[in-house]
Amino acid sequence: MDLRVKKTKNSIINAFLKLRAKKSLERITVKELSDLAEINKATFYLHYKDIYDLSETLENELFERVFNNIEHPNSALSDPKLFIRELVEGFISNKSLIDIIFGKDRRNILADKFEAEVRKFIFEQYPQYKDVPELNITLTYIIKGGYYAYVENSEYDTDKVITAIGKIAEGIVAKLK
Repeated sequence: MDLRVKKTKNSIINAFLKLRAKKSLERITVKELSDLAEINKATFYLHYKDIYDLSETLENELFERVFNNIEHPNSALSDPKLFIRELVEGFISNKSLIDIIFGKDRRNILADKFEAEVRKFIFEQYPQYKDVPELNITLTYIIKGGYYAYVENSEYDTDKVITAIGKIAEGIVAKLK
């Protein structure tokens, strides 16, 4: 990538992060972002369709970073304690960016992406599970439940929260067998 393009994109991203830390996505304008990034609006539109395109790009990049932290995504069913630990550690290591990019108003998007990606990974390996309602319900409960349980209880000792969520997930999976 050309160095000028790279600098421009970094300027756009940094300006977006500053604005997003202060306000909801819907209240950020391209003009405001362009002024802060010290570029003109036309330059912004060379790289992104609109603010939502920029946000979605950053959400996807961050999601990939967190998801790649999960070494064993198929462990959601075989070792839910390990899965929860890897999931939460991915959130923790990217917490400040998650808080800015997703904010409170878009948390559900991150949880939805995790559920979709873990399902895809598991069902590629075990296609026979795709149409098993109990298994699908369990995956939703472990992935989204684990995510929200951590987010809503992050003020407590991290290890205790991870352990508690892992035990609960393990108990749920055990009931499937």
